[in-house]
Amino acid sequence: MVETESTTSLKVLVIEDDTEMASFIEKVLLDAGHKVERASDGASGLAMARASEYDALIVDRMLPEKDGLTLLQEFRAAGGTTPALFLSALGDVQNKVQGLRAGAEDYLGKPFAPAELAARVEALGRRQTNAEPPVTVLKAGDLEMNLLTRKVTRAGKKIDLQPREFRLLEYLMRHAGQVVTRTMLLEKVWDYNFDPQTNVIDVHISRLRAKIDKEFAEPLLQTVRGAGYRLQSQG
Repeated sequence: MVETESTTSLKVLVIEDDTEMASFIEKVLLDAGHKVERASDGASGLAMARASEYDALIVDRMLPEKDGLTLLQEFRAAGGTTPALFLSALGDVQNKVQGLRAGAEDYLGKPFAPAELAARVEALGRRQTNAEPPVTVLKAGDLEMNLLTRKVTRAGKKIDLQPREFRLLEYLMRHAGQVVTRTMLLEKVWDYNFDPQTNVIDVHISRLRAKIDKEFAEPLLQTVRGAGYRLQSQG
């Protein structure tokens, strides 16, 4: 039993494939007055983190389907702001640095003291409370994307996008004004960690350009020869 002072109840997602460890973490958090949901692999954990609102994430480093580092990198790249704690047997300095650079706010090695885990989760909760509200609307010139309604407009005109086109445009808008490479798009939009040697990016960029630029005088989506693509931040 973890003895804690009265704190705000947090909603925590635990992403851990070891059933015994996940149950132990859940008990520690429930004893501390928090609400807990669990995922047993990286792919489902990422989907849950994206689909629901959590106050904190606890992520194991070594996960099936998608490892913890990749999971958190993709979550952050897609705009996820929920504070995260890596919980791992890989507790040396190099692994801690990797975890923090991947987007985690904290890193706790296994084995750990239950009271310390509870205290660190509470610290994540305070960080979330004090954080800026998450971005729900992206803008680039007269192009606007509402992430909640998934509505895209340019100069007030609605633009219909397929799911992959929406994800591609979202990534470009989050990096408006910056050159985005093909490798970045393959990793962040298609979830590839290798080049499939296809023209999938060219096809989708062409379709996206036709939808957001074709009927407008000022093109926003540019091809930067030899480098990648850039979405103008101003029309």
